[in-house]
Amino acid sequence: MNKVRCNLVVIRSKQLDAAARFYGALGLRLIKHRHGSGPEHFASEIDTPTFEIYPLTNEATATTGVRIGFAVESVDQVFEHLLSVGGQAVSAPKNSPWGRRAVIADTDGHRVELTSAIEPEEAAGG
Repeated sequence: MNKVRCNLVVIRSKQLDAAARFYGALGLRLIKHRHGSGPEHFASEIDTPTFEIYPLTNEATATTGVRIGFAVESVDQVFEHLLSVGGQAVSAPKNSPWGRRAVIADTDGHRVELTSAIEPEEAAGG
């Protein structure tokens, strides 16, 4: 069987600059790109996968049904910081079998799951 890994995630935004601020506050280093005569967009290529934010135009399909997950050092701190740049709380930080976890909606409504690197047995209280 071939080894498979995700190497690209693209979302579409009605508010490109607001989305770039949100994901920049998360810790992604976004830079503006344009491929030929294509639309200007933001891309973060520091880590795999490449994460891109394209403008949502009338011809494009909304991507808000997609949930995006990021592992962060401090779920609580990142969650609060993202609220301060326009994020909307969906599920406040709490311990779970998968570690510390929270869900926040970005400025377009994409649900962003934040998880920490704590061990699952610590998160479950044991």
